[in-house]
Amino acid sequence: MKKFHLYAATASGIEAIAGRELRDLGYETQVENGRVRFDGTIEDVLRANLWLRTADRVRIIVAEFDAVTFDELFEATKAVAWDELLPMDAAFPVEGRSKKSQLHSVPDAQAIVKKAVATKLAAVYHRRTRMPETGATYPLEVMIDKDHVMLTLDTTGSSLFKRGYRVGKGGAPLKENMAAALIALTSWHKDMPFWDPVCGSGTIPIEAAMIGRNLAPGFNRDFTCESWDWVPQELSDKLRDEADAKADYDTPLQIFGTDIDENMVAIAKRNAQEAGLSQDVTFSQLAVQDFKTDLKHGVIVANPPYGERLSDQASVRELYKQMGQVFKPLTDWSKYILTADLEFEHFYGQKATKTRKLYNGALRTDYFQFWAKRQPRHRD
Repeated sequence: MKKFHLYAATASGIEAIAGRELRDLGYETQVENGRVRFDGTIEDVLRANLWLRTADRVRIIVAEFDAVTFDELFEATKAVAWDELLPMDAAFPVEGRSKKSQLHSVPDAQAIVKKAVATKLAAVYHRRTRMPETGATYPLEVMIDKDHVMLTLDTTGSSLFKRGYRVGKGGAPLKENMAAALIALTSWHKDMPFWDPVCGSGTIPIEAAMIGRNLAPGFNRDFTCESWDWVPQELSDKLRDEADAKADYDTPLQIFGTDIDENMVAIAKRNAQEAGLSQDVTFSQLAVQDFKTDLKHGVIVANPPYGERLSDQASVRELYKQMGQVFKPLTDWSKYILTADLEFEHFYGQKATKTRKLYNGALRTDYFQFWAKRQPRHRD
């Protein structure tokens, strides 16, 4: 089976987490800004798409070269053995990006790459007319960074955050892969209590339940590469069967999501039901200030409103204050709170053990971490 150079694309700030996921799957990795490189066959492509929780997509790196003129871009692209990837009827839309490069016109770069690929395919398949592009889609991208060109083929299709379970959402939903990244950055294990006090549509608790049950996040969706004629259906079926066999339906989970808005709680319950996890997450209506628990050694993960509009800022900062007061007695719980408000610690009333810069979409946020007090060791 042919081996490819691959990369998993990620949001800024979570590359290392995706790299850890790939290493856990058995791959050697190279972490770069916005991506993690690894090598593998089409079976590995499918496995990565099926199991990666924090990445956006998996791409095949078709070629890399330097180019400062459109002639160089055309000739180097045309030299690629495109017929080894694209059948005669392939639809091959081309997207583009350019940064700090002489070839700064993205539409022109896209057009040149499109023409070069078509020229090569026409020569190989002996076509005198335009390529039909009536078959499966093979999405290409030309990415130029400091005059270095990377031509890639997207294997994923819709971004990996689209797990397929979110039938309802709130005003500013957190993407599923970002929610998974927030959990991966905590000390939580599936035998510990987990709570999201501002759960909204339930994404964070649902992702926690998927991790606790060891469910492949891509199990209930398709990937673009599965429609390609050189990707066997039986390979997809085999990998899904393997994933199904790895699921853990036996370990008891203590995962809770609460929200002050009863409508959001209803949406969260529907989403959990769609994910097949309605028995694993307990959702209920509750204001943060009313929270109490007798459970020990748990983890709280919260993505509260950020108060970006001045009109919202006072109420949001009051919420931060309530969080600080309610969470303070929970010394054996670790708390992890994502917000774009850099004044958060002041209103929460405590200095974080650690902060980590993350990007929620294009928005710079900080992940404030308040670690539980270490338990004293018992001497024999």
